[in-house]
Amino acid sequence: MAEGDEGKAPVKTAKQLEKEAKKAAEKAAKLEKFKAKQELKAKNVTEEKSEKKEKPKKEEKVSAVYKSKTKPGEKKDTKCPLPDAYSPQYVEAAWYAWWEKSGFFKPEYGRKNVKDVPEEGVFMMVIPPPNVTGKLHLGHALTNSVEDAITRYNRQCGKMTLWNPGCDHAGIATQVVVEKKLAREEGKSRHDLGREAFVKKVWEWKEDYGGRIYNQLRSLGSSVDWDRACFTMDPKMCKAVTEAFVRLHEDGTIYRSNRLVNWSCTLRSAISDIEVDKVELPGRTLMSVPGYDQKVEFGVIISFAYKVEGSDEEIVVATTRLETMLGDTAVAVHPEDPRYKHLHGKQVVHPFVDRKLPIVQDTFVERDFGTGAVKITPAHDPNDYECGKRNKLKFITIFTDEGVVSAGCGKFSGMKRFEARKAVQEELTKLGLYRETKDNPMVVPVCSRSKDIVEPIIKPQWYVKCDDMAKKAVEAVDKGDLLIIPESHKKTWNYWMEGMRDWCISRQLWWGHRIPAYQVTVNGKPSEDETWVSGRTEDEARAKAAKLKNVSEKDIVLNQDPDVLDTWFSSGLFPFSIFGWPDKTDELDVFYPGTLLETGHDIIFFWVARMVFFGQKLLGKLPFKSVFLHAMVRDAHGRKMSKSLGNTIDPTDVIHGVSLENLHKSLYNSNLDPKEIEKAKAGQRQDYPNGIPECGTDALRFALCAYTAQGRDINLDVLRVQGYRFFCNKLWNATKFALMYLGPDFQPRKGLVEELLKSDKKANRGGKISYKPLPAISALITDSGKKMLNSVLQGNSFLGGSSPTKSDLEVYVALGESPCYWSYRALARWYHRMHSLSESEQKALPAGKGIAEPEPSPLADKDRWILSRLAQAVETCNSGFLSYNFPQATTALYNFWLYELCDVYLEYLKPVFQGSDMGAILTARHVLYMCLDGGLRLISPFMPYISEELFQRLPRWDKSQPPSIMVTPFPQTENYKFRNLVVEEEVKFVQKVAAVVRSTRADYNLPNKTKTELYLTVFCEKSTETLKRYSGVIETLSTCSRVVVTDTPPIGCAIVTVSDKVSAHLNLKGLIDPAKEMEKLEKKRNILVSQIEKLKKLTSVQDGKIPEEVRKSNVEKLAQSETEVQRLADALRVLASLQT
Repeated sequence: MAEGDEGKAPVKTAKQLEKEAKKAAEKAAKLEKFKAKQELKAKNVTEEKSEKKEKPKKEEKVSAVYKSKTKPGEKKDTKCPLPDAYSPQYVEAAWYAWWEKSGFFKPEYGRKNVKDVPEEGVFMMVIPPPNVTGKLHLGHALTNSVEDAITRYNRQCGKMTLWNPGCDHAGIATQVVVEKKLAREEGKSRHDLGREAFVKKVWEWKEDYGGRIYNQLRSLGSSVDWDRACFTMDPKMCKAVTEAFVRLHEDGTIYRSNRLVNWSCTLRSAISDIEVDKVELPGRTLMSVPGYDQKVEFGVIISFAYKVEGSDEEIVVATTRLETMLGDTAVAVHPEDPRYKHLHGKQVVHPFVDRKLPIVQDTFVERDFGTGAVKITPAHDPNDYECGKRNKLKFITIFTDEGVVSAGCGKFSGMKRFEARKAVQEELTKLGLYRETKDNPMVVPVCSRSKDIVEPIIKPQWYVKCDDMAKKAVEAVDKGDLLIIPESHKKTWNYWMEGMRDWCISRQLWWGHRIPAYQVTVNGKPSEDETWVSGRTEDEARAKAAKLKNVSEKDIVLNQDPDVLDTWFSSGLFPFSIFGWPDKTDELDVFYPGTLLETGHDIIFFWVARMVFFGQKLLGKLPFKSVFLHAMVRDAHGRKMSKSLGNTIDPTDVIHGVSLENLHKSLYNSNLDPKEIEKAKAGQRQDYPNGIPECGTDALRFALCAYTAQGRDINLDVLRVQGYRFFCNKLWNATKFALMYLGPDFQPRKGLVEELLKSDKKANRGGKISYKPLPAISALITDSGKKMLNSVLQGNSFLGGSSPTKSDLEVYVALGESPCYWSYRALARWYHRMHSLSESEQKALPAGKGIAEPEPSPLADKDRWILSRLAQAVETCNSGFLSYNFPQATTALYNFWLYELCDVYLEYLKPVFQGSDMGAILTARHVLYMCLDGGLRLISPFMPYISEELFQRLPRWDKSQPPSIMVTPFPQTENYKFRNLVVEEEVKFVQKVAAVVRSTRADYNLPNKTKTELYLTVFCEKSTETLKRYSGVIETLSTCSRVVVTDTPPIGCAIVTVSDKVSAHLNLKGLIDPAKEMEKLEKKRNILVSQIEKLKKLTSVQDGKIPEEVRKSNVEKLAQSETEVQRLADALRVLASLQT
């Protein structure tokens, strides 16, 4: 010892100081724990005995709610801590209003105007406009989930993006709603008010209730440009409708004709062919018909006789619509039928009206069907209509618009048509003319809107010629100018286009676009032939009429057609009318034609075909380049959604959750027959015995997109949606956990990961350390300052590295007391290290350089693996979006987040962040950050709310980054060139080893806290090197205390085969009680043996009554059970060896 050093304490090494500090910190923590126990014990003693007997009630978990006072449109407060668990209510609060107010939904965002088109180009899509009367249903939810995902993806890809919303005036549906309201509240009909007053009432209703569907679309997170929302009765839309009608009428595409139409007596309007549902009946069936108390019989054919005039002969005819015989004007027979040749030119006598019916010859009659004689009702049957024209028969309309038998039909006049059916049969029976009634498989035409039985009636209507337009639509698809996705729908497209009948566009309503056509008379005198003109205004129409009639305009009297246009007429113009057509506007120039039309395949001809027709006809361009047709939503059992089955699902119930009781209550607010309500309730009890759990918007959207495999139907199981809600919780917890690893002051260094990937170095960079200045002491003693210090000290003994400096002393003095060990473990240990220094040691400390910032370590194999998997997810997601294969993208995202990032990489990182290698920690932080940043941006189009919430908590690459995830670039393959198939194969092999070990641990009922030694015997040099390199990873993933690759494992291990190259030996000595475990396994084995015997009996039975799927299931269960028994036998042998 040097002179003068006597009496001084020896200087302690950093290792000694660290050891002492650790002991002191642990001692302090134990003391705190002991005090807490003592306080709890004292409290329990004072409690009454009666309270002790009560079982503690489980606290109900209440979802977190966002409580910060954020004004609508302001950015959400993200400085407050994240709730412990994912809560849809919390996450979905405030974001939408901020997105909308910030202008993120607009194509002009970040640009001067719509003409400022970026290099990436334009993406434009129109929303299928929902009815103004509509209520959000799963069809809307599916459409909007898919369309919003596509829109957000294209926006993130840098395109000028417009998703244009709109709402359809829904002529029939809206008029019916308002008429019912008027009758209910005022006891009046629309005729009591008159047309003008009634239309005013409809507008009032639209102003009061028309915005509901928009608010419901907002709840789904739809990123449409609301400033461009269009209602199909808006002035600019009316202008476009009038222009289209006039142009098409002038060139002959629209014409007027008096012909047979599909008539709905309930709606008192004509409907188009594709608004008629063809309901197939196998035979006699009773059907509910609007306006009738009793069900009506269909699916039968009734035979009756007509007496031949002037003789005793009769002709027996048959019909499925007996009431129409009141309008018969002939009986037709085949001209070559020998049975009736002697009756050619004769007549039969109508039994109820003063009418004689000629017996006509027509080759359309099938001689072998029935009696070979056919009654002809030209005014009420399509086939008879053509026969009537060929044979110049009378056309007698026997029904009013309301479906009542007209005057001139004897005692049957005034009866409802299906009441007349019964009455006619009774009278024929009395006259001895009724012959028989037989079952008859048939197709009944049903109005898709009113569910009434469609009645063919002759009416003068306006039609659109479709043949030429249909031909061009087929050519567009055949040439590839218009893509239909999936391709399976091309056949259906061509089938419908070939031989397409002309489209009846007249509707006998008051609400809608009134037809801009006028009947012309000169001086009010009716002319022999009807003359009609169309015009953009009445003055234009008058000028046209005067020129046509060669008279002065003042002599022309015009009467505008009272009918309105079919709603689908205005919808067919939607892709260009919304941009101001026929005017030439900048928006029309930039956004027409659109990029994509996405909709359900059920309206391919209601809407899609008509948009194609009008786009090509009026603008000479297709309205869009591609059509993506998604599947239809059915219930979990594959049944069509039906109120009567109780299987309809309101998307808001899935988002917010609903009890079974409230599901039942919703049935009473529907239009269900009271008899059907009990049946519906039973269906709800079966499918949702505990109601529907709260799933949130993100989970519902993700589930619907994941379901859209390119087929025809989606069988939606609410439990699967709930599964994606649990997935949201995984994302939430993983990001929270990762943010803790990153620390509060982490600032990602752009390009660092790419640099490390290029580096081939396998060793650290020589331990180089850089320093950053010590922040202000006042900032360091705050919570965030302590978190930063704790983060630095996780990898260093002191702030400047391995030895203390004046910088440490400065911070130590400022803190004043030890930080909480449970909150700041590394900082608390450091504090006790500093506290253990003597006064002289403190004075002798060298000057500090600041806070140590080590250089990053090279990437570990596991880092390269997760980056490779991220790159694969980026590639797969982009490919999925571009090919509209959404399940491909959602599956890649689910696997990346759940099975790769959460289950593997975060587990691997635990020992890294618990270690002291700051270089390794810095590298791990950057890799982890890249995964979080990329993973959230990838999932954002599907899950906008949770991705925004978590993204806002992440540090940014720099201050120039966009304010929201929805305008942050979508990860592109060229920026993520991280694929490493060699590393992926290695990790796949390592994961297989870990999975086998975990399975074996489960066989022996080993809890996770009990760690085992693992010995791997390898019969391949390459595999030996790989397993040695990944031994730490295997240790972490399989909960082992150590992993040894050896040729001589110890005796007494459980041995399992991983592959033909590797066997795993799990050391169980001292970890389990062999006797107890053998007893458990024996019980399990006995149960399985019993099951095997039963299954063998079932599989040996050769009975055709057993369904094939049941038989296959039994064979699979038998194989699984036999494998399990073999494994148990192996385990029992190992346990027996441990007893000796």
